[in-house]
Amino acid sequence: MNEATKTAQHGLSEHSHGFGVPIQTRSERPRSTKLADFAEISTREEQWRYITADRLGGLDQDSLDEFSGDIETKLAEGVESSWIESSHQLFGSAGIPEDRVSAAGWEAAKAAYLISIPSSVKDSAQTTLTITSVSADPAALHVIVEAKKGSDSVVVIDHRGDATLSENIEFIIEDEAKLTVVSIQDWNEGSIHNGAQYAMLGRNSAFKHVMVTLGGAVVRMTPSAYFGAPGGDAALYGLYFADAGQYLEHRIFVDHSTPNCKSRVTYKGALQGTKAHTVWVGDVLIRAAAEGTDTYELNRNLLLTDGARADSVPNLEIETGQIQGAGHASASGRFDDEQLFYLQARGLSELEARRLVVRGFLMEVVQQIGVPELEERLAASIEDELERSAS
Repeated sequence: MNEATKTAQHGLSEHSHGFGVPIQTRSERPRSTKLADFAEISTREEQWRYITADRLGGLDQDSLDEFSGDIETKLAEGVESSWIESSHQLFGSAGIPEDRVSAAGWEAAKAAYLISIPSSVKDSAQTTLTITSVSADPAALHVIVEAKKGSDSVVVIDHRGDATLSENIEFIIEDEAKLTVVSIQDWNEGSIHNGAQYAMLGRNSAFKHVMVTLGGAVVRMTPSAYFGAPGGDAALYGLYFADAGQYLEHRIFVDHSTPNCKSRVTYKGALQGTKAHTVWVGDVLIRAAAEGTDTYELNRNLLLTDGARADSVPNLEIETGQIQGAGHASASGRFDDEQLFYLQARGLSELEARRLVVRGFLMEVVQQIGVPELEERLAASIEDELERSAS
């Protein structure tokens, strides 16, 4: 376990205010791999402000089974996969849980599926994990992706089927490695997924993370990026499309704890239908030692119909003034009337104009993936969503 993770675990006792006292800032958030260290879920706590425990399908309890679905893997040449026990030294190398549901999943998963990418892998070689669940019983899964020094690869994690799943995924990006991760949540209707993803960046490493959330009744994703050495570069992109009754929550955390690192966060969402609800919370912490930090986060939401709700909360916590730059922007709203007028004036119908605007709005994120077949699939999924909005 590296020093940054040890510091995080120490923070549980150092910053804990006791059960029932809400945490005020992100730097105070306790972390632990044990369910008993977290209080029962309450909307008084900021991290559960928008969702109640009854919507989580029992994922916050100690009765989770280990994941029994299928993991189909297509490995790039040279990449290896195996199951490792929870006593393995890689467990917790990238991060540990910050909430009760993730801790419940961590304890329940006695082994992790390891993807090991050696230094010899170059040129964005692609590995794909298709995780398919066929059971709605509460379950836990742990995945670890280890990108060795100087490697250059792409890992696609594709979630499908019917699930009630607490999932922890760790990404260990060693010095000078480049790792692109595409995490797709395309669950069947009714699925519940709480996914915590942790990335630890080594010296002069580059991490691109693209989160795409389309399917499921309740999906709550919490990607985090930590810098273990100077020179790291993290780019986190996200796309989500919520239909009537869907609840999609994304909580991003970027922890700048070392000097001269860069991060960019860009998430975009579209919503349509009654009680379609999305939540985006972007937390960036710049610690006192992180001089030379350059960071910016952006969230945009497009509400396509009445009855939809988008909550967007960007947060910056800065402990040093010696930085390159730090900023954030957030906006949620309906179509730009000037855009629609411009397109209609050139012969498009109102429906065609609306679809063109939404397509352009979301495809900016899709094009960051860099995998043509995936981009085509997601473009088709967006078209399907737009067809439903027109009917």
